[in-house]
Amino acid sequence: MSEQHAPRSLIVTFYGAYGRAAPGPVAVAELVRLLAPVGVDAPSVRSSVSRLKRRGLLVPARTSGGAAGYELSAEARQLLDDGDRRIYPAAGGHRDGGWVLAVFSVPEAERNKRHVLRSRLAGLGFGTAAPGVWIAPARLHDETRHTLERLGLTAYVDLFRGEHLGFTPTAEAVARWWDLSAIAKEHEAFLDRHGPVLRAWHARPDTPPEQAYRDYLLALDTWRHLPYVDPGLPPELLPAYWPGTRSAEVFQGLHDRLHRAGSEFVLRG
Repeated sequence: MSEQHAPRSLIVTFYGAYGRAAPGPVAVAELVRLLAPVGVDAPSVRSSVSRLKRRGLLVPARTSGGAAGYELSAEARQLLDDGDRRIYPAAGGHRDGGWVLAVFSVPEAERNKRHVLRSRLAGLGFGTAAPGVWIAPARLHDETRHTLERLGLTAYVDLFRGEHLGFTPTAEAVARWWDLSAIAKEHEAFLDRHGPVLRAWHARPDTPPEQAYRDYLLALDTWRHLPYVDPGLPPELLPAYWPGTRSAEVFQGLHDRLHRAGSEFVLRG
Protein backbone atom coordinates (compact mmCIF):
# COMPACT_ATOMS: atom_id res chain seq x y z
CA MET A 1 0.00 0.00 0.00
CA SER A 2 1.40 3.40 -0.99
CA GLU A 3 1.80 6.13 1.57
CA GLN A 4 1.54 9.86 0.98
CA HIS A 5 4.13 12.17 2.53
CA ALA A 6 3.55 15.92 2.40
CA PRO A 7 6.63 17.88 1.29
CA ARG A 8 6.36 20.30 4.25
CA SER A 9 6.22 17.40 6.67
CA LEU A 10 9.27 15.79 5.07
CA ILE A 11 11.24 19.03 5.37
CA VAL A 12 10.40 19.29 9.08
CA THR A 13 11.32 15.63 9.47
CA PHE A 14 14.66 16.24 7.78
CA TYR A 15 15.48 19.15 10.08
CA GLY A 16 14.49 17.08 13.10
CA ALA A 17 16.61 14.11 12.07
CA TYR A 18 19.65 15.81 10.54
CA GLY A 19 19.26 19.56 10.06
CA ARG A 20 19.77 20.51 13.71
CA ALA A 21 23.26 19.02 13.58
CA ALA A 22 24.26 21.18 10.61
CA PRO A 23 26.99 23.71 11.46
CA GLY A 24 24.97 26.52 9.87
CA PRO A 25 22.03 27.25 7.58
CA VAL A 26 21.15 24.60 4.99
CA ALA A 27 21.36 25.93 1.44
CA VAL A 28 18.20 25.77 -0.66
CA ALA A 29 20.07 23.77 -3.31
CA GLU A 30 21.11 21.31 -0.62
CA LEU A 31 17.52 20.93 0.57
CA VAL A 32 16.54 20.13 -3.02
CA ARG A 33 19.22 17.42 -3.15
CA LEU A 34 18.21 15.96 0.21
CA LEU A 35 14.48 15.85 -0.53
CA ALA A 36 14.87 14.26 -3.99
CA PRO A 37 15.39 10.69 -2.65
CA VAL A 38 11.99 10.84 -0.93
CA GLY A 39 10.22 12.05 -4.07
CA VAL A 40 9.99 15.81 -3.52
CA ASP A 41 10.87 17.91 -6.58
CA ALA A 42 12.58 21.30 -6.52
CA PRO A 43 9.43 23.48 -6.95
CA SER A 44 7.73 21.62 -4.08
CA VAL A 45 10.76 22.12 -1.85
CA ARG A 46 10.82 25.87 -2.55
CA SER A 47 7.08 26.39 -2.05
CA SER A 48 7.09 24.30 1.13
CA VAL A 49 10.06 26.20 2.53
CA SER A 50 8.20 29.46 1.86
CA ARG A 51 5.19 28.21 3.82
CA LEU A 52 7.38 27.10 6.72
CA LYS A 53 9.02 30.53 6.66
CA ARG A 54 5.60 32.23 6.87
CA ARG A 55 4.74 30.01 9.84
CA GLY A 56 7.88 31.18 11.61
CA LEU A 57 9.54 27.76 11.67
CA LEU A 58 12.34 28.49 9.19
CA VAL A 59 14.44 31.64 9.08
CA PRO A 60 16.31 32.74 5.92
CA ALA A 61 20.08 32.98 6.37
CA ARG A 62 23.23 32.84 4.27
CA THR A 63 25.52 29.85 4.41
CA SER A 64 29.23 30.29 5.11
CA GLY A 65 29.74 30.24 1.34
CA GLY A 66 27.19 33.00 0.80
CA ALA A 67 24.42 30.83 -0.64
CA ALA A 68 20.76 31.41 0.24
CA GLY A 69 19.63 29.00 2.91
CA TYR A 70 17.41 28.43 5.93
CA GLU A 71 17.85 27.58 9.58
CA LEU A 72 15.40 26.66 12.31
CA SER A 73 13.78 29.40 14.35
CA ALA A 74 13.98 29.25 18.15
CA GLU A 75 10.32 28.21 18.20
CA ALA A 76 10.98 25.35 15.78
CA ARG A 77 13.93 24.13 17.87
CA GLN A 78 11.72 24.08 20.96
CA LEU A 79 9.07 22.10 19.07
CA LEU A 80 11.63 19.56 17.86
CA ASP A 81 13.29 19.26 21.27
CA ASP A 82 9.90 18.59 22.88
CA GLY A 83 9.13 16.08 20.14
CA ASP A 84 12.34 14.13 20.68
CA ARG A 85 11.14 12.92 24.08
CA ARG A 86 8.15 11.33 22.40
CA ILE A 87 9.51 10.27 19.04
CA TYR A 88 12.56 8.31 20.18
CA PRO A 89 11.41 5.54 22.55
CA ALA A 90 14.89 4.79 23.85
CA ALA A 91 15.32 8.44 24.86
CA GLY A 92 11.82 9.03 26.16
CA GLY A 93 13.01 10.16 29.54
CA HIS A 94 11.34 9.70 32.87
CA ARG A 95 7.87 8.20 32.62
CA ASP A 96 6.41 9.40 35.90
CA GLY A 97 2.96 8.29 36.97
CA GLY A 98 -0.16 10.34 37.38
CA TRP A 99 -1.97 12.68 35.08
CA VAL A 100 -1.98 16.28 33.94
CA LEU A 101 -5.40 17.92 33.63
CA ALA A 102 -6.11 20.91 31.42
CA VAL A 103 -9.27 22.69 32.57
CA PHE A 104 -10.31 25.56 30.36
CA SER A 105 -13.05 28.11 29.93
CA VAL A 106 -13.20 30.41 26.90
CA PRO A 107 -15.78 33.21 26.55
CA GLU A 108 -18.29 32.76 23.75
CA ALA A 109 -17.00 35.94 22.12
CA GLU A 110 -13.63 34.21 21.68
CA ARG A 111 -14.89 30.79 20.61
CA ASN A 112 -12.26 30.66 17.85
CA LYS A 113 -9.68 30.34 20.62
CA ARG A 114 -11.74 27.52 22.12
CA HIS A 115 -11.41 25.65 18.82
CA VAL A 116 -7.65 26.27 18.69
CA LEU A 117 -7.30 25.13 22.30
CA ARG A 118 -9.23 21.92 21.74
CA SER A 119 -7.37 21.08 18.54
CA ARG A 120 -3.96 21.71 20.11
CA LEU A 121 -4.72 19.65 23.20
CA ALA A 122 -5.95 16.82 20.96
CA GLY A 123 -2.79 17.23 18.89
CA LEU A 124 -0.69 16.84 22.04
CA GLY A 125 -2.41 13.53 22.77
CA PHE A 126 -4.91 14.63 25.42
CA GLY A 127 -8.09 12.67 25.93
CA THR A 128 -11.42 14.14 26.98
CA ALA A 129 -12.42 13.40 30.57
CA ALA A 130 -15.41 15.79 30.57
CA PRO A 131 -16.49 18.96 28.74
CA GLY A 132 -13.69 21.47 29.26
CA VAL A 133 -11.54 18.91 31.10
CA TRP A 134 -8.77 17.22 29.14
CA ILE A 135 -6.34 14.63 30.47
CA ALA A 136 -2.93 13.22 29.55
CA PRO A 137 -0.04 11.39 31.23
CA ALA A 138 1.74 13.75 33.63
CA ARG A 139 5.04 13.68 31.72
CA LEU A 140 3.41 15.78 28.96
CA HIS A 141 3.12 18.76 31.29
CA ASP A 142 6.21 20.64 30.08
CA GLU A 143 5.37 20.27 26.40
CA THR A 144 1.78 21.32 27.09
CA ARG A 145 2.98 24.41 28.96
CA HIS A 146 5.35 25.33 26.11
CA THR A 147 2.55 24.95 23.55
CA LEU A 148 0.00 27.02 25.47
CA GLU A 149 2.56 29.75 26.14
CA ARG A 150 3.59 29.87 22.48
CA LEU A 151 -0.06 30.20 21.38
CA GLY A 152 -0.93 32.84 23.99
CA LEU A 153 -3.66 30.65 25.52
CA THR A 154 -2.49 30.46 29.14
CA ALA A 155 -5.16 32.93 30.34
CA TYR A 156 -7.88 30.38 29.51
CA VAL A 157 -6.37 27.24 31.03
CA ASP A 158 -5.50 25.86 34.45
CA LEU A 159 -3.14 22.87 34.59
CA PHE A 160 -3.29 20.34 37.43
CA ARG A 161 -1.35 17.18 38.27
CA GLY A 162 -2.94 14.30 40.14
CA GLU A 163 -4.06 10.69 40.22
CA HIS A 164 -7.28 8.95 39.31
CA LEU A 165 -9.07 7.81 42.47
CA GLY A 166 -12.32 6.40 41.07
CA PHE A 167 -14.98 5.50 40.75
CA THR A 168 -14.58 3.72 37.41
CA PRO A 169 -11.47 1.50 37.24
CA THR A 170 -8.75 3.50 35.52
CA ALA A 171 -8.37 1.06 32.61
CA GLU A 172 -12.08 1.45 31.87
CA ALA A 173 -11.90 5.23 32.21
CA VAL A 174 -8.94 5.38 29.80
CA ALA A 175 -11.00 3.54 27.17
CA ARG A 176 -13.60 6.29 27.53
CA TRP A 177 -11.11 9.17 27.45
CA TRP A 178 -9.31 7.95 24.29
CA ASP A 179 -10.42 6.05 21.17
CA LEU A 180 -8.02 3.15 21.66
CA SER A 181 -9.29 1.27 18.60
CA ALA A 182 -8.47 4.19 16.32
CA ILE A 183 -5.02 4.55 17.91
CA ALA A 184 -4.35 0.82 17.46
CA LYS A 185 -5.21 1.08 13.75
CA GLU A 186 -2.59 3.82 13.34
CA HIS A 187 0.05 1.55 14.86
CA GLU A 188 -1.04 -1.39 12.70
CA ALA A 189 -0.78 0.76 9.57
CA PHE A 190 2.78 1.70 10.55
CA LEU A 191 3.63 -1.96 11.12
CA ASP A 192 2.15 -2.98 7.77
CA ARG A 193 4.19 -0.36 5.92
CA HIS A 194 7.49 -0.30 7.78
CA GLY A 195 7.76 -3.74 9.38
CA PRO A 196 8.67 -5.32 6.01
CA VAL A 197 11.24 -2.53 5.45
CA LEU A 198 13.02 -3.43 8.69
CA ARG A 199 12.93 -7.14 7.85
CA ALA A 200 14.43 -6.41 4.42
CA TRP A 201 17.29 -4.46 6.01
CA HIS A 202 17.93 -7.26 8.50
CA ALA A 203 18.28 -9.63 5.54
CA ARG A 204 21.08 -7.68 3.84
CA PRO A 205 24.69 -7.21 4.98
CA ASP A 206 25.26 -3.75 3.52
CA THR A 207 23.72 -0.36 4.33
CA PRO A 208 24.05 2.00 1.32
CA PRO A 209 23.78 5.57 2.66
CA GLU A 210 21.25 6.97 0.18
CA GLN A 211 18.88 4.01 0.54
CA ALA A 212 19.28 4.12 4.32
CA TYR A 213 18.53 7.84 4.33
CA ARG A 214 15.44 7.40 2.15
CA ASP A 215 13.92 4.56 4.17
CA TYR A 216 14.73 6.21 7.48
CA LEU A 217 13.29 9.60 6.56
CA LEU A 218 10.06 8.05 5.26
CA ALA A 219 9.69 5.90 8.38
CA LEU A 220 10.41 8.83 10.68
CA ASP A 221 7.96 11.05 8.80
CA THR A 222 5.21 8.52 9.50
CA TRP A 223 6.33 7.60 13.00
CA ARG A 224 6.77 11.10 14.42
CA HIS A 225 3.01 11.74 14.27
CA LEU A 226 2.11 8.54 16.11
CA PRO A 227 3.33 9.53 19.60
CA TYR A 228 0.94 12.49 19.39
CA VAL A 229 -2.01 10.29 18.44
CA ASP A 230 -0.96 7.81 21.14
CA PRO A 231 0.05 9.62 24.36
CA GLY A 232 1.99 6.60 25.66
CA LEU A 233 -0.34 5.25 28.31
CA PRO A 234 1.00 2.80 30.90
CA PRO A 235 0.92 -0.81 29.61
CA GLU A 236 -1.34 -1.95 32.45
CA LEU A 237 -4.07 0.40 31.18
CA LEU A 238 -3.95 -0.83 27.58
CA PRO A 239 -5.54 -3.84 25.88
CA ALA A 240 -3.50 -7.03 25.65
CA TYR A 241 -1.10 -7.30 22.67
CA TRP A 242 -1.13 -3.54 22.19
CA PRO A 243 0.35 -2.87 18.70
CA GLY A 244 2.03 0.31 19.90
CA THR A 245 4.68 -1.77 21.62
CA ARG A 246 5.58 -3.51 18.36
CA SER A 247 5.49 -0.35 16.26
CA ALA A 248 7.88 1.37 18.69
CA GLU A 249 10.23 -1.62 18.41
CA VAL A 250 10.10 -1.47 14.59
CA PHE A 251 10.86 2.24 14.54
CA GLN A 252 13.70 1.82 17.03
CA GLY A 253 15.09 -0.98 14.87
CA LEU A 254 15.01 1.23 11.78
CA HIS A 255 16.62 4.08 13.70
CA ASP A 256 19.42 1.87 14.99
CA ARG A 257 20.11 0.41 11.54
CA LEU A 258 19.66 3.41 9.27
CA HIS A 259 20.13 6.76 10.97
CA ARG A 260 23.92 6.79 11.11
CA ALA A 261 24.27 5.57 7.51
CA GLY A 262 21.74 8.20 6.43
CA SER A 263 23.89 10.92 7.94
CA GLU A 264 26.70 9.87 5.57
CA PHE A 265 24.42 10.72 2.63
CA VAL A 266 23.52 14.08 4.21
CA LEU A 267 27.18 14.99 4.75
CA ARG A 268 28.20 13.94 1.27
CA GLY A 269 27.23 17.37 -0.05
